[in-house]
Amino acid sequence: MSENAALTPFELLAHYERACLAHSAGAPERVESLGLWRGIGFRIGRRAFVSGIEEINELLAVPPLTNVPGTQPWLMGVANVRGNLVPAIDLGRFLFDERTPSSERTRLLLVRQHGGTVGLLVDEVFGQRTMDEAQRGSGSEEHDPRLARFVAENVTLGEQSFGLFSMSRLARAPDFRQAAL
Repeated sequence: MSENAALTPFELLAHYERACLAHSAGAPERVESLGLWRGIGFRIGRRAFVSGIEEINELLAVPPLTNVPGTQPWLMGVANVRGNLVPAIDLGRFLFDERTPSSERTRLLLVRQHGGTVGLLVDEVFGQRTMDEAQRGSGSEEHDPRLARFVAENVTLGEQSFGLFSMSRLARAPDFRQAAL
């Protein structure tokens, strides 16, 4: 560390960056088998869902929110996420008109949509789920009319059923895009 003591703070940061890059693993991990699909599992109320890993940018503990007057009840407010204002949507309230209870498992899923990023409040995140084409093709259709426009099918992974939830369909839904009263 004595050699680093003579470095300026900028030079020290550049040194650490070079050291980190030298030890990086390179390209992100690839799913080796063709036909495997990866998603992020989450829960809203009693229902479990999974969305494509490419549709969810980040998972966060719920940050402090600032209320926005004159909006739908499901728009909880805006959060400052690293200097960016992100609207926070209670997904349970939007879908089922049931407020998501706050707990240590409650998370905000950051999802890109046209014009920016939106945070979706969910009860819990299960982590990454992987399935093959046979599992995806053997799913059942969604019967809940509140979900049918966002859930392509329901699949079983292990002993749990997941609805395949399309974040892109949600982001394009006219009622989702109209948060003002």
